[in-house]
Parts: sequence; C-alpha cells; structure tokens
Amino acid sequence: METLRVLELYSGIGGMHYALKQTGISADVVAAIDINTTANQIYKHNFPDTPLWNRTIEGIPLDELNGLCFDVILMSPPCQPFTRLGLQRDITDPRTKSFLYILDLLPRLSQLPRFILLENVKGFESSSARQCLVETLTKCGYTYQEVMVSPTSVGIPNSRLRYFLMAKLSTLAHSKKSFQPSEEPPSRLSPVDSLTEENPSPGFLYKLETTTEVLRKVNQNMDLSVRQIQDFLEPEENVDIEQYLVPHKTLLRYALILDIVTPVCRRSVCFTKGYGRYVEGTGSVLQSCMETEMESVFKHVDQCSKDDDKLQQLLKLKLRYFTPREVANLMGFPKSFSFPAQIPIKQRYKVLGNSLNVVVVASLLQELISS
Repeated sequence: METLRVLELYSGIGGMHYALKQTGISADVVAAIDINTTANQIYKHNFPDTPLWNRTIEGIPLDELNGLCFDVILMSPPCQPFTRLGLQRDITDPRTKSFLYILDLLPRLSQLPRFILLENVKGFESSSARQCLVETLTKCGYTYQEVMVSPTSVGIPNSRLRYFLMAKLSTLAHSKKSFQPSEEPPSRLSPVDSLTEENPSPGFLYKLETTTEVLRKVNQNMDLSVRQIQDFLEPEENVDIEQYLVPHKTLLRYALILDIVTPVCRRSVCFTKGYGRYVEGTGSVLQSCMETEMESVFKHVDQCSKDDDKLQQLLKLKLRYFTPREVANLMGFPKSFSFPAQIPIKQRYKVLGNSLNVVVVASLLQELISS
C-alpha cells in the first residue's frame, strides 16, 4: 500500500499518532491540530517533524484543508458534552462546535478521505452528535462499524471503556471485510468486566464495597488473558516513593473509597484528568508494601476510634499514586514517549486522562486499513 496521508484532529499528546506508528502501516501525519498548549508542547517534544497547528478547527477554511490532500482522518473530539458525569448537553454544548464544523465540511471536501477513525466516551453512542455523524457518513458514501472497547480486551489491566467508529468509503468495499451500517447501539468488541456465580468467595468484605463489586474484582484478577500490573510499573529505584504516597488527609478522609490494587492484580480503574487531585473514580492507587495484608489493615481501621490510630494502620500499606510514566504504560504509550522536563506532574496526569489507549487504537486501525 502507498504511504497514507493522515490528518490528526484533536491531536492531544499524540496517542493516535503512536497508534498509527504501532500498526507498521506506511503513513505520514500531514498535520496535527489542537488548541491545548500543554498537550501541544508534549506532542512537539515527541514528534518534532510533524506539522502541528495550534488553531481552532472551526477557524480552518475548506480550501486550506483541501490543500492537505489527506487519505485518513483520526479524531477524538471533546468528550465533556457526552460523559455521564457531565451535563450531557450534547450538540448544544459549545465544545461540539468544532466537531459539527467537521461534519459540515466533510461532504464539501474536494477529495473524501478513504478512512476515518473516531474515539469518544461511553455515552457518545446514544447522542445526537453520533446521529449527525452516521447520517453524514452515509450521505458521503461510507460504510462504518461501531464498537465499545476496553484495554482489557487487548490484555492490558486497565478499564477504559470507549466508543470507536471506523469508516471507509464504500468504493473500497471489495476489501476482505467491509463495514456495514448499524442502526443499533454498538456493542463491546469483547466482554469486559463480566461477572459469574462460579467465582470463589471474595473473603472478608471491607471498605464500602458491595459483594457484587468485590466479585467483579476477583473475576478480573482471575483473567489470565490480562497481564499483571507489575509489568507496567517503573523499576523501584526509579520512583521517588515519598513523592507519590497518598497524603495523610486523603487517607483519613477517603480510605474507604480508594480503589486499591497490588502489583499482581490484573485490573485497575480508568485514569482521568483529575488523578492525583481528586479521589473517587479518578484512578487506582498501588499498595507498595506487600508484607501487610490489606484486609487486616481495614479490619483494624474499623475498630479504631481515633484518627491517629486509623492513620497508623493505613500507612502500613504504603499506598501511592501511579507515576505519570506508569499511567502512560497502562495506556499503551511506548517507551520512547516522554514529557518535556518543564511539564508539572499534575499537568502530566491531566493530559494523560484526556488521552486514549494506544494499543486499542492500533488494533482498530489495523482492522480498518489493512482488512
């Protein structure tokens, strides 16, 4: 196949670009576009030779896009209008303006791209934005496939369920596997976080977890198709443990809702842009001291009446945050990926939380372009 010309919209820190490289497909990113200053610094640091446009998408005229002559569009539009924790304002949210602009321009391009891959959060599949997207694609002559995929499907111990749409021009329908339009909500590529009654007893039920939640975690940790957390950790000598330990105040206030994993676990929860600043639902924390049993600690915490005594028990676990490098590892970024030295840790967590899983996208791109 000839070298594909790729337009990377909402390029962020380059997750799509890394996925493209991972496929081994001959491709050239002719332009990457994003307005996030920090993300652009990181992108430029890792891809210094790629043209990077720090511009609003809706400010780019049709003629300028036509001049790029691209074969592929990769994009991950803003997810805030669709996330379950947001206001879910959908196409009335100003942050969808650029995406709607893309849909308006697509039929008017002098040459339609042969392939399109879009990523977004769970919730997009039932949005009006998604409806506008599939109507535009159908009108332009694309066939498409929609899936919901989590990194656990490719053996990575991290839950990050995301919506993906892969589209190709119907003139390419002679390929081995053509995509068919679907009026039904997309389904997962493979089962994720399934529960069965055949799981062994979860043992001591501590913290605020329900029996169902504990069973789910036990089930995940028994899935041998998923690698262990320890495969994604930095060498201990490279990590300043003190810098990443969960603060005392956080331990006392939120210990009962922390999602705690160990190096031998085969699961972790989705890392978000609030990791390290907020607690609930922002990502897992790692138990560093394996000589102490977590169940024993929480049993004793339950019996302590004084905060000082509770804290002493909790400190035995040496709970710490994953480092930004470790989060990047769990999100499939290669060893060659790095942050410019001037980017603060909080900003590193934030841009990673806004990014995507490279291995998942690479698998889907391989299916889209090479099938």
